[in-house]
Amino acid sequence: MKKILFIALLASSSTYAQQKLPLKLWYKQPATKWMEALPVGNGRLGAMVYSHPQTETIQVNEESLWAGVHYNDANPNSLRVLDSVRQLLFAGKNAEAVKLARPNMLAVAAENSPTLLRNFRSYQTFMNVNLLNHVQEYSNYNRELNLTTGVITSSYSSNGVTYTQQVFASAPANKIVIRLNASKAGAINTIVFLTRPDDSKGASNQYKDCTTRTDGTNRILLTGQIEDKDPNQGPEGKHMKFAGSVTANNQGGQINAVGDSLKISNATTVVLVIDAATNYDFAHLSFDDNVDPKVLLDKAAAKPLPAYATLLADQEKDHAALMNRVQFNLAGNTENLPTDERLKKVQAGAYDPYLTTLLFQYGRYLLIGSSRAPGRLPANLQGIWNNHINAPWQSDFHTNINLQMNYWQAETGNLPETVSPLVNFINNIIPEGEITAAKMYGARGWTLHHATDAFGKTGLQNELHYGTFPMGTTWTLMHFWDHYDYNRNRKFLADTAYPAMVSHARFIKDFLVKSPEGYLVSVPAYSPENSFIDPNTGKGQSLTYGPTMDNQIIREFLTRYITAAHILGRDLLFADSMQQVINQLPPTRLGKDGRIMEWVKDYEEAEPGHRHISHLFSLYPGNQINPQTPDLFAGARKTLDYRLAHGGGHTGWSRAWIINFYARLRDGEKVYENIQALFKKSIYSNLFDDHPPFQIDGNFGSAAGMTEALMQSEAGTIELLPALPAAWASGNISGIKARGGYEITMAWQNHQLKAASLKSTNGGKVTVMYNGKSVTVNPAKGQTVALKGIIQ
Repeated sequence: MKKILFIALLASSSTYAQQKLPLKLWYKQPATKWMEALPVGNGRLGAMVYSHPQTETIQVNEESLWAGVHYNDANPNSLRVLDSVRQLLFAGKNAEAVKLARPNMLAVAAENSPTLLRNFRSYQTFMNVNLLNHVQEYSNYNRELNLTTGVITSSYSSNGVTYTQQVFASAPANKIVIRLNASKAGAINTIVFLTRPDDSKGASNQYKDCTTRTDGTNRILLTGQIEDKDPNQGPEGKHMKFAGSVTANNQGGQINAVGDSLKISNATTVVLVIDAATNYDFAHLSFDDNVDPKVLLDKAAAKPLPAYATLLADQEKDHAALMNRVQFNLAGNTENLPTDERLKKVQAGAYDPYLTTLLFQYGRYLLIGSSRAPGRLPANLQGIWNNHINAPWQSDFHTNINLQMNYWQAETGNLPETVSPLVNFINNIIPEGEITAAKMYGARGWTLHHATDAFGKTGLQNELHYGTFPMGTTWTLMHFWDHYDYNRNRKFLADTAYPAMVSHARFIKDFLVKSPEGYLVSVPAYSPENSFIDPNTGKGQSLTYGPTMDNQIIREFLTRYITAAHILGRDLLFADSMQQVINQLPPTRLGKDGRIMEWVKDYEEAEPGHRHISHLFSLYPGNQINPQTPDLFAGARKTLDYRLAHGGGHTGWSRAWIINFYARLRDGEKVYENIQALFKKSIYSNLFDDHPPFQIDGNFGSAAGMTEALMQSEAGTIELLPALPAAWASGNISGIKARGGYEITMAWQNHQLKAASLKSTNGGKVTVMYNGKSVTVNPAKGQTVALKGIIQ
């Protein structure tokens, strides 16, 4: 009955038929630079594909290729000065506190070293697979990325021959696969070779840290070892080893090894299989010198792969099973235009419903590609796609919003599998975090600060005004709770989430101290990357105590921790004692102008349009600023409007956060306005998010914001269409998830809900609301129920 209802609804709207465009990005020209290329990924391997007929480039990443080394970077002097730094901050002597804290609390360049760490080292590009095709002129060019199948296809004509290239990153096969095909027998002539960008010395097979050579007649190998030299970025020496390969198989013609290249002549079809490996040891967040990555590649290559048709079918089945869980359509007249042309029209002021839903699904696509098995590491600042040896911000795991934003859409977007790499990675960091908690703060439990790398750094990184954020740990652990809350897997809560949560709760209890005002506060602390005017000096300062964001994060986390303890019946005396901690935190307060105060005092902001809007954490992703707290709810709107009026939202991820804020404020027009602003100012032609430069969190965060506009489940109930923009007058969405283990399907016309149903993955009673009406249902496990009681 549900399917019949939706089919009838869709058939009644002529605009929906035009919305049935394939879910793909497509272009009439090849990419000429990295930010125009299209991504594939299987969680471990990623590639950016240019699809150029003449000089093709497949830029390859492997998630674990990082410069650096594992060591504890916590400053050994921290505990010695901690109390003095705190007392200086309490006395309003912020500049003196900074002067004392900086040399004694910032991370060090080697364990227990006196040398401060400038920054840790970077995630690196692995290699480029290059094809020199014997093509001069070409026509009828087309390239596309099909989000449903995860396959990039390009085609063109030259001298009466149609050439087709397909590229995908297969999770089942754990390889990147390329197929070249010609419509005329024997028409493929190309040279395949490998390079490692940014490190060339000139000769084609001599690089600073790697060499390339052929292995037999149809395989090329790249092998090397990263050599780290700057002592200000950590210990020097030869560190991680790596090896990459491309293997060619042909139908027709022949393949010959020529130097360090493969010359393919007169072939009709060629299949290239790309693989890469390192000696990274995920369990210990280190690398194993006894492991030879080439041996790993050889073992993988020794396992026969199925025929290309099977590889492709397995890829499409595996990928579509994840992508197809959620369908999202918006009604409206749309032309079948190339993606870059669509984007230009929107940037000029048009509204494109198809491009809106494409951006939403692209966020899900990118999360699948950068955070799933066979990969083990979570999505980093660029997901998995990085073409640099030294990437912007090291392409690291940034925990003062960016890593968390990467996963905002994971649960609501019905991709819970993508959270496992985050959870496993953070759990592996805990032993280092325990050392840092004790060494820096004399505390039990564990912590990390504002950024980490593949080696699990937990010290206070870079500078005080960036790094003083042990609450980054607290925020990240909210995703452990969310993974339970959306899926209600008690075993996960008991065995995986709870141990990490209770350990960090102990850290919080030991870390907080009494302020002169009588509150329990975090100190030293900051409001991420923002600064205030010190009333004593008139200069900007960031180091402080008890900033609003810290208080909100702690309150939200401890509330969830206490709930988890009672669900499991564990540590109840300790858990109940944490309620007393919550009661002594500084409350979220309004300043003299009615805005949410960002700091413990009503300081003047040094940068009123700052990109971080940290003091609205409890509006989103937290939930303790809501319509039931009307004064704070109104104050949050004033805060947001003021920040935007002074230039806020100028980075892609910040704009994505703002979309979520306005969704929680139930303001659909502002949701729409900021999605349009994201397109106009912060989206590249391949739909990557522009910080600038590229950061993937804006892709993930904007997808989450669109879901928030359509469904929220933060208050123990599920609310449908809480912030529906007027432009989204008619549409449908299916498969999005609500807390409690419920999947929502609904359709609306002319701004009115016309059909809605709920599927329970666990069973249990829940109340669903829409436009002031509510219905309570109690489905059995696996049951789908229609929500007729709220249809108007």
